[in-house]
Amino acid sequence: MTPTLLLATWPFLDEISRIAVFLIMLSVLVVLHEGGHFLVARWNGVRVNDFAVGFGPTLLKWTSPRSGTNYRLNLLPVGGYCAMQGEDGKTSEAQQQRDFRASPEDGVAAVGADDNFQAKSPWRRLSIVAAGPIANFIVAFVILFVGTLAFGAMSSRVSTSIGPVLPGSPGARAGLELGDRIVSLNGNPIVDGGKMVAEIHASPGRPLRVGIEHHGTVRAVTIVPATKKGPDGKTVGQIGFSTMSLYERVGFGAAVIFATERFTELVVGNVQGLGGLLVHPHAALAQVSGPIGMARISSQAQDLGWGPYLQLAAAISIALGIFNFLPIPALDGGRGIFILAEMVRGRPVDPEKEALVHVTGFALLMVLMIFVAYHDIANIVSSKGAL
Repeated sequence: MTPTLLLATWPFLDEISRIAVFLIMLSVLVVLHEGGHFLVARWNGVRVNDFAVGFGPTLLKWTSPRSGTNYRLNLLPVGGYCAMQGEDGKTSEAQQQRDFRASPEDGVAAVGADDNFQAKSPWRRLSIVAAGPIANFIVAFVILFVGTLAFGAMSSRVSTSIGPVLPGSPGARAGLELGDRIVSLNGNPIVDGGKMVAEIHASPGRPLRVGIEHHGTVRAVTIVPATKKGPDGKTVGQIGFSTMSLYERVGFGAAVIFATERFTELVVGNVQGLGGLLVHPHAALAQVSGPIGMARISSQAQDLGWGPYLQLAAAISIALGIFNFLPIPALDGGRGIFILAEMVRGRPVDPEKEALVHVTGFALLMVLMIFVAYHDIANIVSSKGAL
C-alpha cells in the first residue's frame, strides 16, 4: 500500500503527521534558543555540562573530551536544554570547583572556578541569559529571508486558494476548508484569483456550481452566495472565506526588505498583544494560544504551502523570544532581573532566595500553561475542530 493510499484510508495518520511536523518545528526553534545560550556561554568560558535535544531518558550521548560537555539525544524530541556549570546558584563557587574537578580516568579535562557561571561578571552572565531570546529573533529573520528567497513574497494579487472560512457562512455550510482550492465556477476552469472574486461578487443570491480541490480530490458543490453591501455600496455576493495572497519570486534585495518589514510587523504585533493583555486581560486572554492551539494553527497552515508555514515558524520564534524576555521568574527575563539587581546593589541576591523565587515562578507558569491548554481544548471542541 502506498503512503498516499494509506493516508487516504486512515485520515487520522494525516493529522498525526501534521502534529509531528509542528513538534519538529517547535523543537528546532527551542533547540536554537538553547544554542544561543550555549554559544555565548562557551565564548565566555562557562562550562556547559549538558546540551540536550529532547527530554526524558537519554538515547544517545557523546561527551566532548575537550570541553566535558555531554551532548544528548533524549527520548522525547520536544525542545531541549542547556545546563551550565553553576547556573542554579545553589552552591558556592569554591564548592562548585571541588565538585566538578574531574579525575584523569574520566577522560574529561579538569574544571576550575573560572568555568562557573556564577564566577563571571554580571555583564557576561547577562549576555549569556539574553543570548537565547536574541537567537530566536535572529532565527526568525533568517527564516523570513530564506523563505522569501525560496518561495517568494506576498503580492497584492490573490490566488484561488481558500483562506479562513467564516463559521455559518454559505462556504462553511458547503464544507469549504482552509487550504482548499477553487478550480472551477459553473463548469468554467478558474486559475486567476481576481476573476474568481469578480464572479462570486457578481452572483449575489444566485446558485454557483463550485469545483473544489481538497487534498488532491476534486468535488463539485452548489453554493448560493449571500447578498452583502460592498465598500462602494453596491450589492455583491459573498461565500464567506478570506482570499489568500499569491507569492511571487523576488531578488536578494527585495527579500531583505520584505523580511525586515515582516519581522518588524511580527515584533510590533506581539508587543501590542502583550500591551493588550495588561490593559484588557479578559479580552486578550481569549486570544492566547498555547502549544495545543499552536499545533492546530500549524495544522491549518500546512495546507497553505511552505511560504505561509515558514512565516508561522518565524512568528512563533519571535513569540518565544519576547516571552522569554518577560521579567517572569524561571524565564530568561526573570534571571536577567536578578543580575540587574546585583549590578544596582553591588552584591548578588542570596542564591537560595533566588532559587526559591524561580521555583515558585515555574510553578505559577505551569498553572498558566494548564489554563491556556484548557482554553485551547475548549476552543477546538466548541468549533468542532481537530488538531
